[in-house]
Amino acid sequence: MNISDERIGYCNWSNSSNIYKEYHDTEWGIPEFNDKKLFEMLILEGFQAGLSWVTILNKRNNFRLAFDNFNPKIISKYNDKKISKLMNDHGIIRNRLKILSTINSANIFEKKFKKTESFSDFFWEHVNFQPLDSSRKKLGEIPTQTDISITISKKLKNFGFKFCGPVIIYSFMQASGMVNDHLTSCPHYLKCKKINIK
Repeated sequence: MNISDERIGYCNWSNSSNIYKEYHDTEWGIPEFNDKKLFEMLILEGFQAGLSWVTILNKRNNFRLAFDNFNPKIISKYNDKKISKLMNDHGIIRNRLKILSTINSANIFEKKFKKTESFSDFFWEHVNFQPLDSSRKKLGEIPTQTDISITISKKLKNFGFKFCGPVIIYSFMQASGMVNDHLTSCPHYLKCKKINIK
C-alpha cells in the first residue's frame, strides 16, 4: 500500500481507502457521550460481526434510513411487517438474527437505561469517564479484547443484549473513544486525549 507523504504517521489502516480516512479523521476515537449515538454505534458493531467495517460504513446511511435513525423508542415497537421490510432491504445487512437483536436491544435500552442510568454512564463508568491512554506505537500492539471489554460484554449479556462479545465491545470502545488506540505518531492521538472529565 502506498502512503502519501501527508499521511505518514497516521494510523496505518486509515490510509487504505477514502472512507476509512474520513472515518478515522472525523469520528474514530473521539469520545462520544450521547446515548442515542452510542446505541447506534453498538448496533452497527454487532452488524459488522463477520464482515469488514468498510462494508458497514458504506451502508451506514442506508442503515439510518431503515432503522429510523436508530431511535430506540421507535425500533422497540417494530412488528413482523417492519421486520419483513428490513429483510428485503438491499441497502443494509439482511441478517434476521441481527435485525431481531437490534429490536431486542432497543427494548432493553427503553426499559433499563431510561429509568436507572444513562446508556453513556453505563459504559464510561468502566473507564472512570476518561479515555484509557494505550500509547500504542504499532498496529500490532493493539489487542482485540481486554479485561474491561470482557466485563462490559458479560454485563450486557446479562441484561439480554446479543452480538456483544468482548471483541465487538473492544471495537466499540475504540470507536467511541473509551480507549485511545490512535498510534502515538498519529496527529489524532493527542486530540482524542483532550476531553473534560465528567
